[in-house]
Amino acid sequence: MSAAAPPGPRPRVLVAEKIGDSGIELLREHFEVELGAGWSPDELASRIGEYEGILIRSATKLDGELLERATRLRAIGRAGVGVDNVDVVAATKRGIVVANAPQSNVITAAEHTMALLLALARNIPQAHASLTSGAWERSSFSGIELYEKTLGILGFGRIGQLVAQRALGFGMRVVAYDPYVGAERYRELGVERARSSDEVYAAADFLTLHLPNTPETEGWLDAEALAKCKDGVRILNVARGPLVVDEDLKAALDSGRVGGAALDVFRSEPLTEHPLFAYPNVIVTPHLGASTAEATDRAGYQAAEQVVAALAGGVVTTAVNVPAIPAEDSEVLGPFVPLCRSLGAIAICLAQGSSVDRVQTEFLGRIAERDTRLLAIETLLGVLRGHTEEEVNEVNAPAIADQRGIDVVETKHTGARDYTDLIRVTVTTGEESVRVVGTLIGRRNRPHLLEAWSQRFDVQLEQHLTLFRYRDVPGMIGRVGTIFGQHGVNIVSAAVGREADERKSKDGRLAAMAITTDAAVPREVIEEIVAGEGFVAGRTVTLTP
Repeated sequence: MSAAAPPGPRPRVLVAEKIGDSGIELLREHFEVELGAGWSPDELASRIGEYEGILIRSATKLDGELLERATRLRAIGRAGVGVDNVDVVAATKRGIVVANAPQSNVITAAEHTMALLLALARNIPQAHASLTSGAWERSSFSGIELYEKTLGILGFGRIGQLVAQRALGFGMRVVAYDPYVGAERYRELGVERARSSDEVYAAADFLTLHLPNTPETEGWLDAEALAKCKDGVRILNVARGPLVVDEDLKAALDSGRVGGAALDVFRSEPLTEHPLFAYPNVIVTPHLGASTAEATDRAGYQAAEQVVAALAGGVVTTAVNVPAIPAEDSEVLGPFVPLCRSLGAIAICLAQGSSVDRVQTEFLGRIAERDTRLLAIETLLGVLRGHTEEEVNEVNAPAIADQRGIDVVETKHTGARDYTDLIRVTVTTGEESVRVVGTLIGRRNRPHLLEAWSQRFDVQLEQHLTLFRYRDVPGMIGRVGTIFGQHGVNIVSAAVGREADERKSKDGRLAAMAITTDAAVPREVIEEIVAGEGFVAGRTVTLTP
């Protein structure tokens, strides 16, 4: 009997930056590991071609030029949340899996929020500074209890939910607002679901922000928002600096509308001088939300787990690359990817409820014969992207939806009336459901929107889409065009649809208008039009490729 062939050499993995020992030990169980934390950029460039895997943090820049040298590389693990220092597009083209550790700091961020909450309530930093400077000023630092106070949470993702659980342990009442979380999740956690951010402002004794940083959320907490808050509210921001308008917060502190603030993040960092630093009722920390030994170790271990999965044939749960469509389906399904993403974005734009409870994607026609799971995920991505604290991609979108209590449903029917293929997307928000329908037309697979607000029409989708719902009376289309022209908005295409006679209400028949433009339509233009007589609603959305 012949001897078994010796096992082949184990894959080699480079740990290019310092991570916790637990991550290194995990890698060594599977691979030959080399530590290169002290390497120069030149040394890394000359040797990166030796490794199948690499694990980095934030200092190492893996750009396209460097990845060209990584001829054997199959996996990149980023021990942290973002992947800004990795050229993900170049890695994907080379077949390299890129994975991060998005859940590594959520506990740490939630605990830092609670630390600042307690410090703000009991004036701990101020009392410490006073005592260590030689003064015993016990009466000057009397605080308030958290018990039976109301904590308002704006942004109810993973971190917001962890903060809520901890605040409930202190006997606080918790009110949260996040229209991209299912109503059932609030009930499960014992948290009151606000219908709007205004409800949170009106109720909160303490207000904490856990929103994503997007153009829509920048400057969220401004003078208008602060004016709606209770007198003496205390503000916490352990999320993103741009969420708060610093000048407006300063004015609210001066007026007494805001009783105190605790800030861990700032518009520009690092930062050592700021007008708010001199305020006795403002507590600041230098972006410590993710800074604990456990979070650092957890990030390294989670990134190592992903590298092991990528190189050993396991499931890479936090990959940020677009998963590949099976080769036999790519020609058919590939063009539907941007359509599904666009339909998800349009549906959630029209819904605008106080919660998202269900996202259903229906595939009708020939496409229903294929494996459409990725397309259902693309729909979900269109719904969630830009609305969650976590960065959403095709890999983590289902998990994020599950965390937020959103039911995701995919159905198929091989028949489609009038079209070869149809995709219907329905978003349910409480008692209301909004459906949009689309398809691809022509040899170049142009995406078309066929239905919205229960009105049927046909408009080719472009990057900038605006929809209006209005009473079906003469002159409405002209009024929209006139106001668009006054504001320099150029219309590319337009289509209208209206209700059938049998659906007419006592107020008359309603119609819908879909317009594409060559630039984004300012929100104030939409508001001006909707304020006019006969208009019911207006929405605008910028669709990403």
